[in-house]
Amino acid sequence: MAKDVAEKQSPEHVAIIMDGNGRWAQQRGRPRLFGHHAGAKRVREIVSACPEIGVKYVTIFAFSTENWKRTQTEVAGLMRLFQRYIQREAQDLLDNGVCVRFIGDRVKLDSKLVTMMDNLELSTAHNTRVHLTIALNYGGRDEVTRAAQRLAYEVEQGRLSYKDVDAETLAKFLDTHVLPDPDLVIRTSGEARISNFLLWQSAYAEYEFVDTLWPDFTAEEFAEIVARFGTRERRFGAVAV
Repeated sequence: MAKDVAEKQSPEHVAIIMDGNGRWAQQRGRPRLFGHHAGAKRVREIVSACPEIGVKYVTIFAFSTENWKRTQTEVAGLMRLFQRYIQREAQDLLDNGVCVRFIGDRVKLDSKLVTMMDNLELSTAHNTRVHLTIALNYGGRDEVTRAAQRLAYEVEQGRLSYKDVDAETLAKFLDTHVLPDPDLVIRTSGEARISNFLLWQSAYAEYEFVDTLWPDFTAEEFAEIVARFGTRERRFGAVAV
C-alpha cells in the first residue's frame, strides 16, 4: 500500500493535531498522562512511515499556548514527558535522518527543556530524510503576533519601510519561515476544529478530521489519508478548467 501511495501525488508537508490522548486513557480507567505517554510512542511510528509514503515534512502539535490552562499535575507531567521524549528519541532521530525543529514561544518553558530542544535541533540539523517540526507552547495567533512585533521593530529601526510590508515579508518572520506551508492537516479524535494551529500557513491546506484517538492512529491509517490526498483537486482560489 505504501508503495502505491508514494507513486501518487503525496503531500510534501503534513501537519497533525494529535488529539484524544486523555480520552483514550480515560476509556481504560487510567490517568490522562498515561494517554500522553502512549501518544508519544505513536509519534515514532508516524514519523518512520513518512519517507515510504512520500511525506518530506511533518509537523505535530504537542502543546498549545492554551494548554497551560490544564491542571498543574497534567502540565508538569507533560513537561517531564517532553524531556523524556528528547532523551529517549534523540539518537534514533539522528540515526534515521530526521531533522528536528521546534516552533512556539520558548520564554515560558523550563530552561533545561529549552537547552535540550536547542541541542536536538543542532545535532540533527544536517539530516534531510524527514523534517519533524514539534509545536511546543505554540499558538497560531501568538506566532503571528510575535512575527508582527519583530516586523514592526525592523520598520522602527529603519531596516524596512512600511511600504515593503506584504504577506511574503511577514511570512519571513514566522516560526516556520524555513518550512513549506502544509499541504494536508490531519486532526484525530473526531473533533472538527483547528484549535489555533498554523493559522497563516494552512490557508490553502486540505483537511482530514478522523474519529481515531491519537494513540490508536496507525501508520496504515496515515497512509490511507495521504493516498486520499492524491485524489483531491487543489485550485488555490482558481476556477477548474
